[in-house]
Amino acid sequence: MEKQNEVNEVKFQLKELLGVGFTLVVLGIGLAYGLQVMSDVEADMTAGSTEQMAVANATLGVSKIPEKLPTIATVIVAAVIIGILVTYLWARFAR
Repeated sequence: MEKQNEVNEVKFQLKELLGVGFTLVVLGIGLAYGLQVMSDVEADMTAGSTEQMAVANATLGVSKIPEKLPTIATVIVAAVIIGILVTYLWARFAR
């Protein structure tokens, strides 16, 4: 039997990144409202109490996450680009 030459064709569309974009937007909005709620809870507590200090520290910790969103987005985009390149090169040269 003769083996036919199979050409692997990789199809990728940019609309597949839409889910990643929506995830980052929802994460940003959720963090913004979450931090606002945490600040409101902290304001309702007795100043200097252990609970108030715990909420203040938690708010400070969570507030650092939005600073990392650009880095997270860059890593996601880089992973997608690397994935596209690897898939393309694999389909083209692995025969």
